[in-house]
Amino acid sequence: MTPEESAAPGRIVLLTTSHRVAPGLLSWPAWQTLQEADRVLCADTAHPHLPYLREAGIEVEHTAPDAQDLVDDCAGGRTLVVIPTGGGEGDQRLTDSLARLAGSGRVQMPALELLPASYDLPGARLLDLVQVMDRIRRECPWSSQQTHKGLAKYGIEEAYELVEAIEDGDRTELREELGDVLLQVVFHARIAQEDPEEPFSIDDVAATIVEKLIHRHPHVFGDETAETPEDVKAHWLRTKAIEKQRDSVTEGVPLGQPALALAAKLTSRVRTAALDVPLPTGTGVGYQLLALAAEAEAQGTDPEAALRAAARAYRDAILAAEGVER
Repeated sequence: MTPEESAAPGRIVLLTTSHRVAPGLLSWPAWQTLQEADRVLCADTAHPHLPYLREAGIEVEHTAPDAQDLVDDCAGGRTLVVIPTGGGEGDQRLTDSLARLAGSGRVQMPALELLPASYDLPGARLLDLVQVMDRIRRECPWSSQQTHKGLAKYGIEEAYELVEAIEDGDRTELREELGDVLLQVVFHARIAQEDPEEPFSIDDVAATIVEKLIHRHPHVFGDETAETPEDVKAHWLRTKAIEKQRDSVTEGVPLGQPALALAAKLTSRVRTAALDVPLPTGTGVGYQLLALAAEAEAQGTDPEAALRAAARAYRDAILAAEGVER
């Protein structure tokens, strides 16, 4: 070895992996680096990638050297690859120690590289949610006793809280409330797995909605075209009608929804189906509200949202009159 070669600082590669990706599925740059490395180190003897590394003929040393040991061993231009324990995303203790050494100015540091060996796909964190929910269902005294009926009220509450976050325009609150709504879906799906007669899982739920979305968007996944939102809505209603084979346009309209929303949905169904069904006449505020809801819907206004906005404005006026700051 020449003096120049012995003085070369070498290279430390910190390999990061995702536990949400199947073991052994590593990027090509990661495989190349592992094959060419002088040493591959991993303190975790149960690391999920180890069997695949052994199969590829890569020798892994089960040791956890400190930052100074790594720097010393890189002398002579050697390349060391460190695989974090547990298949995680890095060893914070080690990276901090290497950073302190580099900042000290007392040692000649090797090249430091953070190499992602596997990546999360969009939606990968949903796998974490499914795993967490599965454990909570098994081990939590409260969650393990819940039923679809018992959770129903929470679904309604979370939906309203989501609407409120949207109306407030609070992005942080919106993200949290979307998570709460998502939790309801995952929770119900986990309970459904235990049904003795008709079990289904979160994967079945996702597969059902994926199939529905593809089928109802032939202009995206098929040969049909849609130039306007109205064309898209026509596609949706046409395919939905074929799927459902309903005897009445009122089928599928939940009567438990807020009254203004119910009135708007019914009048929308009638208008879309080109039915000649006059609004019922009668005395009292109910019939007046029905007429107003029908008029708003025909004009493209959501009467429920409009009334909520007006009510919120009234709430703000009350607070102002009371001298209460929001």
